[in-house]
Amino acid sequence: MKKICLLFGIILISALFLSLPFTGRAGDGKVYIGLNAEGSHPTSNSDDAIKQGILVAIDEINRAGGVLGGRKLELVEKDNRSVPARAVQNIRELAAMPDLVAVFGGKFSSAIIESLPVIHELKLPMMTPWSSNDKVVDNGYKPNYAFRLSLTDTWAVSAMMTHARKKGYMKFGLMLPINSWGRSNLEAMEKFVAANPKMQITSTQWYNYGEKSLAGQYEAVLASGAAAVIVVAIETEASLLVREIAQLPERQRLPIIIHASITGGDSFKMAGDAMGKVDLVFPQTYNFHESGSEKAKSVLTTAQRLFGIKSSVDIKSPMGFVHAYDLMHILALAINKAGSTARSAVHDALEEVTGYDGLIMRYEQPFSKTRHDALSLRNVIMTRYDASGIIRGIK
Repeated sequence: MKKICLLFGIILISALFLSLPFTGRAGDGKVYIGLNAEGSHPTSNSDDAIKQGILVAIDEINRAGGVLGGRKLELVEKDNRSVPARAVQNIRELAAMPDLVAVFGGKFSSAIIESLPVIHELKLPMMTPWSSNDKVVDNGYKPNYAFRLSLTDTWAVSAMMTHARKKGYMKFGLMLPINSWGRSNLEAMEKFVAANPKMQITSTQWYNYGEKSLAGQYEAVLASGAAAVIVVAIETEASLLVREIAQLPERQRLPIIIHASITGGDSFKMAGDAMGKVDLVFPQTYNFHESGSEKAKSVLTTAQRLFGIKSSVDIKSPMGFVHAYDLMHILALAINKAGSTARSAVHDALEEVTGYDGLIMRYEQPFSKTRHDALSLRNVIMTRYDASGIIRGIK
């Protein structure tokens, strides 16, 4: 009987131990980096691209001797399923790990915005290689623990509307998701129009994620006299809209100017033949596919070795890959500058890193005490898919 009780106790303790979140091995010498992204989201591949960009950078850093005099970097992943509450819980679990210095976020701005209170409570640097909502960084916290190397909605809107103006689309309709991301873009659009009074928003249409059709919203934009439609959407709704517009008579197919997050999933494949029947453009920050730099070639060689890819075209959501790669290198420089894994010290060092030659550009000082966005509007370019789905710059 005693043996049975002892055995039951051992099983119970083992079960409890296995159910605890991974907290690393104290004193194993490694420096941990977290990734809190939408791993199980059915159509997103931006999380995969972000992970690949981080891992390529970590491979380069570790092969060059690691950080802090020889300590290796290691990535720890958490799937937030694009659910903000889950993202917050993941932050707490990751923060409990010894020697974890920072966490990278994924595509969904809502997950990061909901995490901001706990990030600042725990003084944990949040590295943002995708989420564009202005409030991710312009969050009112001092000191600010959110650092972004990506587009902002303000820049994306400026690029989209400047393209519309260049093409002569002075009247345009909007299609926006009913969430904080949609509201962030509307605010930026209204500011742009206020500064450019010859431009006019003829109709603002809202939609929910998961809608089965966007035809009604598009028809309202078409009926408003718009010359183009500006859309804020991820891959699911973007590809749905493209398929529905492609079914219309050609004269009813308005030019589509869409947010960069269309590339956060395989929108080209999801839209099928319809993509070739519409005029669709979108902003990006860097065109990895068309870069011929030696840096890009070196990064691609490492990616080929690590992931078995054949070319840059195999890297889906290239914007996420490139942003995460540069951001991880900047973080490593900050860790060395801080001289420890103390998160507050790493935070301070991130604001002082200088002179990093990245994939996108040379960063003279990516962050400062008053600026936590490493890029600027100057980095934004307009692009489109070619007939084979490769992203090409618009000249």
